[in-house]
Amino acid sequence: MTDSESVALPLGYTPIGMYYYIIILGEVKKKMKKIRTRFAPSPTGYMHIGNLRTALYCYLIAKHSDGDFILRIEDTDQKREVEGAVDIIYDVLKETGLNWDEGPDRPGKVGPYVQSERLPLYKEYATKLIEVGGAHYCFCKEEIGENEKDPCRRLSKEEIQKRLDAGEEYVIRQTTPEEGIADFDDEIYGHIEAPCDSLDDQVLLKSDGYPTYNFANVVDDHLMGINVVVRGNEYLSSTPKYNLLYDAFNWERPTYIHLPPVMKDENHKLSKRNGDASFQDLKAEGYLPEAILNYIALLGWAPQDEEILSLEELIKQFTVDRISKAPAIFDKTKLTWMNGMYLRNMDLDTFHNTVKHLYADTITRDVDLKEVSLVLQPRLDRVNKEDVAPMVDFINECLPFDAAIYKHKKMKTNPVNSLEALKIALPAMEAWEDYSDDDGMMHMQMDLAKAHELKNGRIMWPIRVALSNKAMTPGGSVEIAHILGKEETLRRMKQAIADLEAYVAQNPEA
Repeated sequence: MTDSESVALPLGYTPIGMYYYIIILGEVKKKMKKIRTRFAPSPTGYMHIGNLRTALYCYLIAKHSDGDFILRIEDTDQKREVEGAVDIIYDVLKETGLNWDEGPDRPGKVGPYVQSERLPLYKEYATKLIEVGGAHYCFCKEEIGENEKDPCRRLSKEEIQKRLDAGEEYVIRQTTPEEGIADFDDEIYGHIEAPCDSLDDQVLLKSDGYPTYNFANVVDDHLMGINVVVRGNEYLSSTPKYNLLYDAFNWERPTYIHLPPVMKDENHKLSKRNGDASFQDLKAEGYLPEAILNYIALLGWAPQDEEILSLEELIKQFTVDRISKAPAIFDKTKLTWMNGMYLRNMDLDTFHNTVKHLYADTITRDVDLKEVSLVLQPRLDRVNKEDVAPMVDFINECLPFDAAIYKHKKMKTNPVNSLEALKIALPAMEAWEDYSDDDGMMHMQMDLAKAHELKNGRIMWPIRVALSNKAMTPGGSVEIAHILGKEETLRRMKQAIADLEAYVAQNPEA
């Protein structure tokens, strides 16, 4: 404590007891420090699934403890930067609800939040690192081998200054110890050690003045107060070298959480370089942002019970101890199931507003489109034209006659008894007035079957096929008749009777 600080002595404490009280209080305050995580993507293309999961876990870890979630753009690899990629990062995070507390467009006290705008800082701290013996100038024209020490680390100060004065090009490399052990603790993988003689002298500052990721992320994390670092487990082998940098500066190390990879199968990791699914790809295929986010949360983390979880529910449940060490397999079948669950859990108005834009080119007949949505909702798993169009293509015009569809083993129907059923049903459908009364029409058709001592399917299946000429439709005879309306329903039934009569005349054994 400084002279200006004072601590009130708790009742009953002796001066010696007070000493221990201050120590304990300091440890408690240290543990209670506000969590600050960061998502630091490179603007090199689309947001792939592994990146989005890292962002999500960073967000959940911070928000579970009322902490801060920071967005930082790591654009030091200028050759790989893709135009418009920064906007993609913003758009994806906003669409998924991962709203950052500080970032390039929401500056706090520790900006700038774009690495290319922080170049003077990296030069300053690289120079400081040289002064404390944690780094050195390197004039080598060729890369050193993996796990090797840089020969330039042994140059004298005079030789270094002479070469600097001569304007020789240089990089700044880390000076790793030649003996001893570099170790750290990871929240997922436990205690990890690396012999110092196996650590190479990695480049920290390139000849163009840009830092490498290995240096910039340490400097930025410290200066931005990031105390929980979440990233892929491919960085486990590099973390001992990062900690040597923290130690050389006498900075407090962060808590590390290294995540298992997301795999496309047992042998191949998902990668945007290999063209694997990105958030934008999945969205274009008809997956909802909230379903994608929910599914990604389960790639390596186990919920307490239910799998369908909103972002708010994920924040409440998410704890690091439930993250697995094992790689997670990206299963599109399960994502499709989950997306379908999200669609079915919507209220009808929300679902209708989600899908109605897909009707434009497929449905031109004047029908109640919300009724179309009503029958689609229990059956649709993705919101895209490829899935929707085949379900509604019969609404404009009945598809070509196909006698085979009238054959249904479960319904015990065939072209002959289907013709009989349609002739029985037509007068009743002509007499029925309110085609919007689904419950009434259903009971009317069931009563018709009962009156003729038939199973319900013997009446309903032929009507369904007559109105669509499809084996699979969203909704049955009642719902389709409601959508088409009385005039069109009767027209199609009459046409089906004529088609079946012609077919049966040619195929009496059908």
